[in-house]
Amino acid sequence: MTPPRLVYDGDCGFCTWSAEFVADHGEFELVMFDDLSADQRARLPADFEQCAHLLTDRRVYSCGEAMEEAFARTDLASAEVVPLLRRMPGHSMRRERGYRWIANNRDIFGSMLQKLNKLPPRFTD
Repeated sequence: MTPPRLVYDGDCGFCTWSAEFVADHGEFELVMFDDLSADQRARLPADFEQCAHLLTDRRVYSCGEAMEEAFARTDLASAEVVPLLRRMPGHSMRRERGYRWIANNRDIFGSMLQKLNKLPPRFTD
């Protein structure tokens, strides 16, 4: 079984930091949009560049669900946390709304990471 592939916008410092953070805490193959193979791209939605995706052998997770599933596969989450959240009424709507808010404000989060010297070197001045 191959490790899940976390697909992200490699031109975005915050996105890169997020993907690397998840990979530091779990087993993932990181794939930037520009580095997708034809087979990987074929599994993604047409508007794939709008959010992150997690490709497993069995399915594709997109946007907030992708990051939630990636988090669930790290050493940061206890085995009960994500399944418990998923049983809460309205969880998927709140998760996607939260993901979209962060994505729409990633420049702010990237600036904060830059001030903390947490961005990968290629994104710092």
